[in-house]
Amino acid sequence: MKILIVEDERELSESIRKYLGSEKFICEMAYDYHTAMEKIHLNEYSCILLDITLPNGNGLDILRELKRMNKAEGVLIISARNSMDDKVNGLNLGADDYLSKPFHLPELAARVSAIIRRKSFNGRNQIVVDQLILDIQDKMLIVSGHEIALTRKEYELLLYLLSNQNKVVTKAAIVEHLWGEDIDLADNYDFIYSHIKNLRKKIIQAGCPDYIKVIYGMGYKFKVTL
Repeated sequence: MKILIVEDERELSESIRKYLGSEKFICEMAYDYHTAMEKIHLNEYSCILLDITLPNGNGLDILRELKRMNKAEGVLIISARNSMDDKVNGLNLGADDYLSKPFHLPELAARVSAIIRRKSFNGRNQIVVDQLILDIQDKMLIVSGHEIALTRKEYELLLYLLSNQNKVVTKAAIVEHLWGEDIDLADNYDFIYSHIKNLRKKIIQAGCPDYIKVIYGMGYKFKVTL
Protein backbone atom coordinates (compact mmCIF):
# COMPACT_ATOMS: atom_id res chain seq x y z
CA MET A 1 0.00 0.00 0.00
CA LYS A 2 1.44 3.35 -1.07
CA ILE A 3 1.19 6.43 1.14
CA LEU A 4 1.79 10.08 0.29
CA ILE A 5 3.10 12.15 3.21
CA VAL A 6 2.41 15.86 2.66
CA GLU A 7 4.30 17.53 5.49
CA ASP A 8 6.79 20.42 5.45
CA GLU A 9 8.48 19.46 8.74
CA ARG A 10 11.16 17.23 7.26
CA GLU A 11 12.21 15.60 10.52
CA LEU A 12 8.62 14.63 11.32
CA SER A 13 8.04 13.52 7.73
CA GLU A 14 11.10 11.27 7.84
CA SER A 15 10.01 9.79 11.20
CA ILE A 16 6.61 8.96 9.73
CA ARG A 17 8.21 7.46 6.63
CA LYS A 18 10.49 5.21 8.67
CA TYR A 19 7.73 4.03 10.98
CA LEU A 20 5.19 3.35 8.23
CA GLY A 21 7.94 1.66 6.24
CA SER A 22 8.45 -0.74 9.14
CA GLU A 23 4.72 -1.46 8.92
CA LYS A 24 5.09 -2.50 5.26
CA PHE A 25 3.82 0.73 3.71
CA ILE A 26 5.58 2.40 0.79
CA CYS A 27 5.91 6.13 1.36
CA GLU A 28 6.43 9.09 -0.93
CA MET A 29 7.09 12.61 0.34
CA ALA A 30 5.91 16.09 -0.57
CA TYR A 31 7.27 19.00 1.44
CA ASP A 32 5.22 21.78 -0.16
CA TYR A 33 1.89 22.51 -1.82
CA HIS A 34 3.07 22.46 -5.44
CA THR A 35 4.89 19.12 -5.11
CA ALA A 36 1.85 17.59 -3.45
CA MET A 37 -0.45 18.81 -6.22
CA GLU A 38 1.88 17.41 -8.86
CA LYS A 39 1.97 14.02 -7.16
CA ILE A 40 -1.80 13.65 -6.76
CA HIS A 41 -2.20 14.39 -10.45
CA LEU A 42 0.41 11.84 -11.50
CA ASN A 43 -0.06 8.98 -9.02
CA GLU A 44 -2.57 6.90 -7.10
CA TYR A 45 -2.25 6.35 -3.34
CA SER A 46 -3.96 4.18 -0.77
CA CYS A 47 -3.88 7.03 1.74
CA ILE A 48 -2.64 10.63 1.91
CA LEU A 49 -1.33 12.16 5.13
CA LEU A 50 -2.03 15.85 4.73
CA ASP A 51 -0.85 18.85 6.72
CA ILE A 52 -3.06 21.92 6.40
CA THR A 53 -0.37 24.58 6.63
CA LEU A 54 2.11 24.18 3.75
CA PRO A 55 4.68 26.35 1.98
CA ASN A 56 3.07 28.06 -1.04
CA GLY A 57 -0.45 26.83 -0.31
CA ASN A 58 -3.06 25.24 1.89
CA GLY A 59 -3.80 21.56 2.45
CA LEU A 60 -7.53 22.21 2.23
CA ASP A 61 -7.05 23.26 -1.40
CA ILE A 62 -5.43 19.87 -2.05
CA LEU A 63 -8.54 18.26 -0.59
CA ARG A 64 -10.70 20.35 -2.91
CA GLU A 65 -8.61 19.23 -5.90
CA LEU A 66 -8.90 15.57 -4.89
CA LYS A 67 -12.67 15.99 -4.70
CA ARG A 68 -12.77 17.78 -8.07
CA MET A 69 -10.81 14.91 -9.65
CA ASN A 70 -13.06 12.29 -8.02
CA LYS A 71 -9.96 10.63 -6.55
CA ALA A 72 -10.60 7.69 -4.25
CA GLU A 73 -7.60 8.13 -1.93
CA GLY A 74 -8.22 8.10 1.80
CA VAL A 75 -7.05 11.28 3.52
CA LEU A 76 -5.83 11.71 7.09
CA ILE A 77 -5.25 15.33 8.08
CA ILE A 78 -2.26 15.78 10.40
CA SER A 79 -1.98 19.32 11.65
CA ALA A 80 -0.81 21.42 14.60
CA ARG A 81 -4.01 23.35 14.26
CA ASN A 82 -6.53 22.02 16.74
CA SER A 83 -9.44 24.33 16.00
CA MET A 84 -12.89 22.92 15.41
CA ASP A 85 -13.24 24.94 12.20
CA ASP A 86 -10.19 23.31 10.61
CA LYS A 87 -11.38 19.86 11.59
CA VAL A 88 -14.92 20.42 10.33
CA ASN A 89 -13.76 22.04 7.09
CA GLY A 90 -11.36 19.19 6.40
CA LEU A 91 -13.96 16.50 7.05
CA ASN A 92 -16.58 18.34 4.99
CA LEU A 93 -14.13 18.51 2.09
CA GLY A 94 -13.72 14.75 2.12
CA ALA A 95 -11.00 13.93 4.66
CA ASP A 96 -11.51 10.58 6.36
CA ASP A 97 -9.92 11.42 9.70
CA TYR A 98 -8.08 14.16 11.60
CA LEU A 99 -5.10 13.78 13.95
CA SER A 100 -3.64 16.71 15.86
CA LYS A 101 0.08 17.14 16.42
CA PRO A 102 1.87 15.92 18.45
CA PHE A 103 0.77 12.32 17.99
CA HIS A 104 2.14 8.84 18.60
CA LEU A 105 3.31 7.02 15.48
CA PRO A 106 1.53 3.73 16.38
CA GLU A 107 -1.77 5.65 16.55
CA LEU A 108 -1.03 7.26 13.20
CA ALA A 109 -0.32 3.85 11.63
CA ALA A 110 -3.51 2.40 13.14
CA ARG A 111 -5.59 5.23 11.71
CA VAL A 112 -3.99 4.86 8.28
CA SER A 113 -4.73 1.11 8.32
CA ALA A 114 -8.33 1.77 9.39
CA ILE A 115 -8.84 4.26 6.55
CA ILE A 116 -7.44 1.82 3.99
CA ARG A 117 -9.67 -0.99 5.29
CA ARG A 118 -12.74 1.25 5.05
CA LYS A 119 -11.91 2.62 1.61
CA SER A 120 -10.55 -0.50 -0.08
CA PHE A 121 -11.89 -3.50 1.82
CA ASN A 122 -15.26 -2.40 3.27
CA GLY A 123 -13.81 -2.31 6.78
CA ARG A 124 -12.67 -5.94 6.75
CA ASN A 125 -9.47 -7.09 8.43
CA GLN A 126 -9.23 -10.14 6.18
CA ILE A 127 -9.61 -10.80 2.48
CA VAL A 128 -11.00 -14.28 1.93
CA VAL A 129 -10.75 -15.76 -1.56
CA ASP A 130 -11.52 -19.44 -2.04
CA GLN A 131 -8.92 -21.30 0.08
CA LEU A 132 -6.81 -18.22 0.74
CA ILE A 133 -7.03 -15.74 3.64
CA LEU A 134 -4.93 -12.56 3.60
CA ASP A 135 -4.97 -10.85 6.99
CA ILE A 136 -4.40 -7.17 6.27
CA GLN A 137 -4.18 -6.22 9.93
CA ASP A 138 -1.52 -8.75 10.92
CA LYS A 139 -0.09 -8.77 7.37
CA MET A 140 0.02 -12.52 6.87
CA LEU A 141 -1.21 -15.15 4.43
CA ILE A 142 -3.11 -18.16 5.78
CA VAL A 143 -4.07 -21.25 3.77
CA SER A 144 -6.00 -24.10 5.43
CA GLY A 145 -5.13 -22.76 8.87
CA HIS A 146 -1.39 -22.53 8.18
CA GLU A 147 0.60 -19.34 7.79
CA ILE A 148 2.55 -19.06 4.54
CA ALA A 149 5.75 -17.06 4.90
CA LEU A 150 5.91 -14.15 2.47
CA THR A 151 8.55 -11.54 1.91
CA ARG A 152 7.46 -7.94 2.26
CA LYS A 153 7.24 -7.46 -1.50
CA GLU A 154 5.34 -10.73 -1.96
CA TYR A 155 2.79 -9.62 0.62
CA GLU A 156 2.42 -6.19 -1.01
CA LEU A 157 2.14 -7.77 -4.45
CA LEU A 158 -0.55 -10.22 -3.33
CA LEU A 159 -2.50 -7.46 -1.59
CA TYR A 160 -2.33 -5.32 -4.74
CA LEU A 161 -3.51 -8.18 -6.95
CA LEU A 162 -6.35 -9.00 -4.56
CA SER A 163 -7.34 -5.33 -4.46
CA ASN A 164 -7.72 -5.54 -8.23
CA GLN A 165 -9.17 -9.04 -8.40
CA ASN A 166 -10.33 -10.04 -11.89
CA LYS A 167 -8.68 -6.93 -13.35
CA VAL A 168 -5.55 -6.85 -15.48
CA VAL A 169 -2.71 -4.97 -13.81
CA THR A 170 0.29 -4.02 -15.92
CA LYS A 171 3.90 -4.47 -14.91
CA ALA A 172 4.28 -0.69 -14.92
CA ALA A 173 1.34 -0.33 -12.51
CA ILE A 174 2.83 -2.94 -10.18
CA VAL A 175 6.21 -1.21 -10.15
CA GLU A 176 4.68 2.23 -9.59
CA HIS A 177 2.46 0.96 -6.78
CA LEU A 178 4.98 -1.23 -4.96
CA TRP A 179 8.19 0.75 -5.42
CA GLY A 180 7.05 4.30 -6.09
CA GLU A 181 9.92 6.76 -6.18
CA ASP A 182 12.41 4.27 -4.81
CA ILE A 183 13.18 2.66 -8.14
CA ASP A 184 14.36 3.73 -11.56
CA LEU A 185 11.66 2.48 -13.91
CA ALA A 186 14.08 2.52 -16.83
CA ASP A 187 12.98 0.14 -19.57
CA ASN A 188 13.09 -3.27 -17.88
CA TYR A 189 10.54 -4.92 -15.61
CA ASP A 190 12.11 -8.38 -15.56
CA PHE A 191 12.44 -8.34 -11.77
CA ILE A 192 8.63 -8.33 -11.51
CA TYR A 193 8.59 -11.79 -13.09
CA SER A 194 10.74 -13.14 -10.25
CA HIS A 195 8.38 -11.78 -7.59
CA ILE A 196 5.33 -13.15 -9.42
CA LYS A 197 7.02 -16.53 -9.92
CA ASN A 198 7.94 -16.88 -6.24
CA LEU A 199 4.49 -15.80 -5.04
CA ARG A 200 2.72 -18.21 -7.40
CA LYS A 201 5.00 -21.04 -6.28
CA LYS A 202 4.24 -20.48 -2.59
CA ILE A 203 0.48 -20.29 -3.19
CA ILE A 204 0.44 -23.47 -5.29
CA GLN A 205 2.68 -25.37 -2.85
CA ALA A 206 0.25 -24.44 -0.07
CA GLY A 207 -2.45 -26.35 -1.96
CA CYS A 208 -4.20 -23.52 -3.77
CA PRO A 209 -4.93 -23.33 -7.49
CA ASP A 210 -2.80 -21.04 -9.65
CA TYR A 211 -4.80 -17.87 -9.13
CA ILE A 212 -2.32 -15.51 -10.78
CA LYS A 213 -2.78 -15.54 -14.53
CA VAL A 214 -0.36 -14.12 -17.07
CA ILE A 215 -2.11 -11.87 -19.61
CA TYR A 216 0.46 -11.85 -22.38
CA GLY A 217 1.43 -8.44 -23.66
CA MET A 218 -0.52 -6.74 -20.86
CA GLY A 219 0.29 -7.92 -17.33
CA TYR A 220 -1.27 -10.14 -14.67
CA LYS A 221 -4.69 -10.94 -13.24
CA PHE A 222 -5.73 -12.58 -9.96
CA LYS A 223 -8.64 -14.80 -10.96
CA VAL A 224 -10.63 -17.46 -9.11
CA THR A 225 -12.28 -20.03 -11.37
CA LEU A 226 -15.64 -21.07 -9.98
